[in-house]
Amino acid sequence: MRKRSVSGTVLVGTMTVVSALLTPPAVPVAAAASGQGKVGGKESVYRCKDARGQTHFGQSIPAECMDLDVEVLDDTGRVMRVIPGRRSMEQLAAQKAAEEARAAAAQRDRTLLATYLSVADIERLRDQRLELLVQQSALTEQYMANLRERETRLMADVQRYRPYSAKPDAPALAAHVAEDIVNTVNGLQVYRQELAKNTAEQARLRGEFESDIARFKELKGIR
Repeated sequence: MRKRSVSGTVLVGTMTVVSALLTPPAVPVAAAASGQGKVGGKESVYRCKDARGQTHFGQSIPAECMDLDVEVLDDTGRVMRVIPGRRSMEQLAAQKAAEEARAAAAQRDRTLLATYLSVADIERLRDQRLELLVQQSALTEQYMANLRERETRLMADVQRYRPYSAKPDAPALAAHVAEDIVNTVNGLQVYRQELAKNTAEQARLRGEFESDIARFKELKGIR
C-alpha cells in the first residue's frame, strides 16, 4: 500500500513538471495589450542619451528625448531602428543644402565654359543687357519729367478754386481737375517704383556678371 502511494505521488509530480514545461509563460496584461514586451523581437523600449551622457528609457518616447536621436529596442535589448531627432534632421537638411549648392556651382561652371569662349564674350553680353536697362530707365525718367510738368500746371490751376483760392466767389474744385491731380500723383509714384527696380536690377546684373567673369578666369587660369 505504501509503495503504490509513493508511485502515485511520483506520477503526479511528473505530470506537473511536464505540464509546466508545455505551458507558455504568462505575459503581463499591460504588455499584451500594448503589443510590447512580446517574444520574437518586437519593439519594446525607447532609449536616448542626452548631452550630459544620461540615458533615458521609456515605453513611449521620453520627454527628454524629443530633440534627440531615439533608439527603439526589442525585448532582448537589440536596437531595431533609430528615430532621428530634431538636431539630426537639421544636420541632414544642412548637409542636403550644401550638396545642392555644390551641385549648382558645378552646373554653373559647366554652363560658363559651354556658353563663353572668352572674357570678352561675357562682357559683351553684360553690356547689351545693361544697355537695355539704361534705355528703359531713360524712358521712365522722361515720363516722370512730363508728369512733373503736368503736376506743376495742375497745382497752379487749382489755386483758382476753393479751398485753395482766397476769393469768396471762387468756384469749387471741379471733379475732373481733382481726378487729374490724383492720376498724375499716382502715375509719378508708379514710375518712381519702376525706376527703383530698374536701378536695383542694373546693380544685380553687374554683380552677377562680375562674379561670372571672375569664375571664368579662375576656371581658365586667366590672370
